[in-house]
Amino acid sequence: MDISIHLLLIQDGITNGAIYALLALALVLVFAVTRIIFIPQGAFVAYGALSLAFVQGGHVPPTIWFLAVLGMAAALTDSVIALREERKAEVPVILLVNAGLPLMLAGLLHVLPLATLPLVAQILLTLAIVVPLGPLIYRLAFQPVAESTVLLLLIVAVAVHLVLLGLGLLFFGAEGMRTPAFTEGALTLGPTTVPYQTFWIVGVTLFLIAALFVFFEHTLYGKALRATAINRTGARLMGISTDMAGKLSFALAALVGAFLGILVSPITTIYYDTGFLMGLKGFVGAIIGGLASYPLAAVGALLVALIESYASFWASAFKEVIVFTLIIPVLLLRSLTTHHVEEEE
Repeated sequence: MDISIHLLLIQDGITNGAIYALLALALVLVFAVTRIIFIPQGAFVAYGALSLAFVQGGHVPPTIWFLAVLGMAAALTDSVIALREERKAEVPVILLVNAGLPLMLAGLLHVLPLATLPLVAQILLTLAIVVPLGPLIYRLAFQPVAESTVLLLLIVAVAVHLVLLGLGLLFFGAEGMRTPAFTEGALTLGPTTVPYQTFWIVGVTLFLIAALFVFFEHTLYGKALRATAINRTGARLMGISTDMAGKLSFALAALVGAFLGILVSPITTIYYDTGFLMGLKGFVGAIIGGLASYPLAAVGALLVALIESYASFWASAFKEVIVFTLIIPVLLLRSLTTHHVEEEE
C-alpha cells in the first residue's frame, strides 16, 4: 500500500467521519434532552435527499402530504386539550401553526416552477418540508410517554423507525436517486484528487458544529436545552417546558439529518433505507462518547469512519461487521467502569 492509497482512504474516512459525527451529535442531543435513543435519525437523511431529488425533478415531494397529515393530527390533539382546559383563544393559533402552514406550503409547491428554482431555494424548500417532521413526530409519538422508562421510549423509537421506513418505500419507491453536486470538479492535492463536494460536506459539518456550540452557549433556548439535559425535574421547576425542549431537540435532529442527506446525495446514490445504516454508524460513534459527550461522540464517529475506510480496502466483505463489532468492547468497558443506577420509577 503506497502513500496515494493511504491518502485516498484517509480522505474517504474524513468525509464519512464528518457525516457520522453530525449524526452522532444529533443522537447525543436527543438522548440527553429526552432520554430517547432516536433510531429513526437516519430517516431524515433519506427524506431530505430524496425530497430534494423530487424538487429538482420538478415534482412535489410526497413528504409534504405526510407533513400535512401529521400537522392536522397534532392540531386536532392540541385543540382538544386546549378546549378541555378552557384555553379557547389558543385554538386558532394551534390550527394555523400545525395544519395551516403545511397546507400553505403544499399549495406553494404546486404553483412554483420547482425544477428551475435556484439551488438555494430548492434546499430551503426541502428543509421547510422535512425539518418540521421532527417536532411533529415527537409531539404525536413521544410526548405522551415522555416520562416513561428508557426501555419503553426505545420501543416507541423502533416502531417510529419501522413506520418511517415503510413510508419512505411508499413515497420514493425502491429505486435510488442522486442530485447534482453543489460545485462540479475536483481539486488536485499532490497524489490525490479531492472532489469539491467533499469540501462542502466537511465545511458545512464544521459550520453546523460551530453553530450548535454558539446556540447552546449563547442563546436562551440553547441554555434551556442544556438545563433539561442536566436535570429534567429541575428545569421544569425553573419554568422550562420539557415538551418544548423535546420538540426543539427533534427539530435540530431533523435539520441535521435533512441537511446531511442534501450534502451526501451528490456523492452516493440514496435509497429509502440508506439513512438507517448511516445512523447506525453515527450511533456507534455516540456510544463511544457514552451518549453524553459531544466531543467524544465526534471523535468516535471519525474513528468509526477511518476504521470503515481501511476495512473496506483490506476486507471489504467484512467492513460492516468490523465497524459494528467496535461497540462490543466499548460497552464492555463501560459496564465494568460505570456504577449501575436503577432508573427512578
